Amino acid sequence: MSAVLPCPRPGASDLDLLGIGQCSIDHVCTVEGLPRFGGKEAMLAYEVLPGGQVATALLAGARLGLRGAFIGATGTDGAADVVLAPLAAAGIDVTGVRRVSGAATRLATILVDRANGERTVLWYRDPRLRLRLEDVPHAQIARARCVLLDGDDPDVSAHAAQRARDAGVPVVLDVDALDAGTERLLALADFPVVSREVAEALGDTGGVREGLVRLVANGARMAVVTLGDFGCLARLGDREFASPAFPIAPRDTTGAGDVFHAAFIWGLLEGLGPEALLRAANAAAAISCRALGAQGGLPTRAELGAFLRDHAPGPWREPASR
Repeated sequence: MSAVLPCPRPGASDLDLLGIGQCSIDHVCTVEGLPRFGGKEAMLAYEVLPGGQVATALLAGARLGLRGAFIGATGTDGAADVVLAPLAAAGIDVTGVRRVSGAATRLATILVDRANGERTVLWYRDPRLRLRLEDVPHAQIARARCVLLDGDDPDVSAHAAQRARDAGVPVVLDVDALDAGTERLLALADFPVVSREVAEALGDTGGVREGLVRLVANGARMAVVTLGDFGCLARLGDREFASPAFPIAPRDTTGAGDVFHAAFIWGLLEGLGPEALLRAANAAAAISCRALGAQGGLPTRAELGAFLRDHAPGPWREPASR
């Protein structure tokens, strides 16, 4: 198979990207090294910021010029307004968000190590915020140019993915954990973008490459594994593409994967080839790491272009076996 990405539908639709999944209110705590369990440590800084993987990807896509809509669920608390406000301000349609009376909006406590920007996330979602099959907007799916899903409610995401497949709409899937229902969902994704842990779990020998081979064998048009500061690996047919990360001094890596997904979708809809597509996604993720919070450093299209012009990725480093 040649290394040519399948062409998305033309850009005549008024909806470039439909995102179905999670939003969150993030309690971002900057610390000096991760605290030991059972101890007490002072935080260096504390901020409450909007986040969530699909919501952040939609906002990042809007910064790059994509017209988006969000389907999700929040509580009726003040946190819901904080989470949805930047989406609405960016022109993203949030009328499909279900507000659940009496429930608290999903929250995350994020510990960010000041020394290297690495983060640890602790999250909680009220069970009443689980997405339902009736939340899936069939008409919006049919008119979108691309659908982005996460794996938090795999049955609902699988239903949406099947609807998109029936309508000829490409599906990008963000999965960072492999559990019950996720493998069926992965088989319905055109472009699964998975974490290293998922790729290793899918590979017979625990290797990310074997995981990518399995995803493509199961029907993915192009499968990608994100590898943090190593960059990413992708497989398109029988071709592999290794795309190294851009060297930066990160302030906070929260949301880097979400921004990667947004830039990947933007490049896909722009018709970029595999190498350029992955390079742009890595660059956008790198830019986002230079600010605090999932949504604090989202690049515009002009900023992404300037970064790509002025910066070169580092050399490819083979991820060590774990």
